Amino acid sequence: MTTEQILVETKNRVGIIRLNRPEKLNAWTSKMNSEIHSQINEWNDDSSIGAIVIAAEGRSFCAGADIGDFADRAEADSSGENTISKPIAAYSTPGLLRQSKPTIAAVQGYAVGIGLTMILPCDIRIAAEDAKLSIRFIKMGLMPELGSTRILSELVGLGHATDMCLSGRMVPADEALRMGLVSDVVPNGELFEKAFERAEEIANNPTDAVMMIKELLAKNPMDSDLDAVMERESLRDQIARRLPNHSEAIEAFSQKRDPKFNQ
Repeated sequence: MTTEQILVETKNRVGIIRLNRPEKLNAWTSKMNSEIHSQINEWNDDSSIGAIVIAAEGRSFCAGADIGDFADRAEADSSGENTISKPIAAYSTPGLLRQSKPTIAAVQGYAVGIGLTMILPCDIRIAAEDAKLSIRFIKMGLMPELGSTRILSELVGLGHATDMCLSGRMVPADEALRMGLVSDVVPNGELFEKAFERAEEIANNPTDAVMMIKELLAKNPMDSDLDAVMERESLRDQIARRLPNHSEAIEAFSQKRDPKFNQ
């Protein structure tokens, strides 16, 4: 696939996407969004890819939506065009990432507005020491989007989510780590290496089991019925026991060697 606003490469079993508008601090556009979604969907169908890193060129991850997109939407609104249903259909990032191969976001500099909400559904977020994260929609007189009022609350708790959404303030990397918004903070020069290391570790695990675990984590934390939670786990465990990767793990253990999954 030829892309204009992202860079794409693969390394071992890891797919790598880099936002590539550094002169604009990787400001989000609908074109960028479309390219990201198309590439992730392609890798979801590729058995040679087990995990995906979402990173960015330049000094910031994504400083929010391109102001041109705001202007176009404002013009459409003033003309009476119905745009209310378009964002969900156009972005659909939570649904995509929660069902995709595992995604690891590598965040440096600013991750603001949609630059933050687009990575909230990622499985892991790693920040550089200079990262500043903000769900800044209130500063534009807008609403948080992409399910972020729920996903952010799940990650950091309602208190922190309320503070971030109502103030629109910048959250530095060390505070983001304390509240659980990111899982690790590393020196700027080590950011991509750390994200790739985590992605490769996941990619080399049994992909069939990884995807079932992702499905459980998407459904079970919000289900108050513990019996239903355990039933889902049991059903998927029974499936996993019959798959080749489990047999390989048993054989590798008995032979005192590392397993070779995803063959």
